[in-house]
Amino acid sequence: MRAITVDDEDAHRNLTVADVPENPLAAGRVRVAVAAAGVNRADLLQRAGHYPPPPGASEILGLEVSGVVQDVGPGVTDWSPGDAVCALLDGGGYAERVDVPAAQLLPVPAGIDLVDAAALPEAACTAWSNLVDVARLQPGETLLVHGGSGGVGSFAIQLGVALGARVATTAGGPERVARCRDLGAAVGIDHRTQDAVAAVRAATDGRGADVVLDVVGAAALGDNVRVLATGGRLVVIGMQKGRRGELDLGALLTKRASVAGTTLRARPLDEKAAIVAAVRAHVWPHVEAGRIRPVVHARVPLAEAARAHTMLESGEAFGKVLLTT
Repeated sequence: MRAITVDDEDAHRNLTVADVPENPLAAGRVRVAVAAAGVNRADLLQRAGHYPPPPGASEILGLEVSGVVQDVGPGVTDWSPGDAVCALLDGGGYAERVDVPAAQLLPVPAGIDLVDAAALPEAACTAWSNLVDVARLQPGETLLVHGGSGGVGSFAIQLGVALGARVATTAGGPERVARCRDLGAAVGIDHRTQDAVAAVRAATDGRGADVVLDVVGAAALGDNVRVLATGGRLVVIGMQKGRRGELDLGALLTKRASVAGTTLRARPLDEKAAIVAAVRAHVWPHVEAGRIRPVVHARVPLAEAARAHTMLESGEAFGKVLLTT
């Protein structure tokens, strides 16, 4: 089958189309003919050699896909050839076909285009597991989403609103802030010209944010602690601007606040299966009701994966970039 491979011998680690072998379909797994694959910042990191796949995972890039079930392995009873699905992966998505643990498959939600469904699994599972499982976001609370124009951020805004929270978000530039507001954010903050801490405090009568979902990392750590309300929860899911920062423990203790950091890709199968099941039960109804929708910036042919990466690296993309087969 055709897949995108990384040229390890090239200084730029270029992406090329190559024929790669397929393994026999193992028990408990499902083979999906890929319609589209979502492009994530983790793919850029892996391409650069900074984010190796977990042991046993495919070396091929790609953490989410949509497509049609082609075959099922022994022991699989919940899926059949022809089913329209999307899937959370630990690798292998930039290809014509991919084998997926059956427990990491989701049906394409009613009313969602098959290709656009590839924008959902990674963002949905990341947003749900962090906002609900880790941060325990409650109706009526204030949620601050950093990077609201990103793939996870644009989903988290919508999920926060659907869960009854008041959502504030940061984005770069007035146009992107306006688009975040269109997704439901009550407070839009242009991080290029505005102080996010001051803006959130002004919008909450000085109280601050109950939950902060952060992709920035070290550079935002101090401000994130300052913006927390008493009892607030900071969840760090990315390190776009550094991995080491200084934490004011005095401020954290005074606010009785907490800081958590999570990843999704390397979690054990049973944890991923539980997250996927929760997303299907609790998030998919919001998608099918139109309260949450995939935000797709562009569809790019699989062979032009390098161009898709450039869109993400440059900051051009709003929402997800998808590779189509």
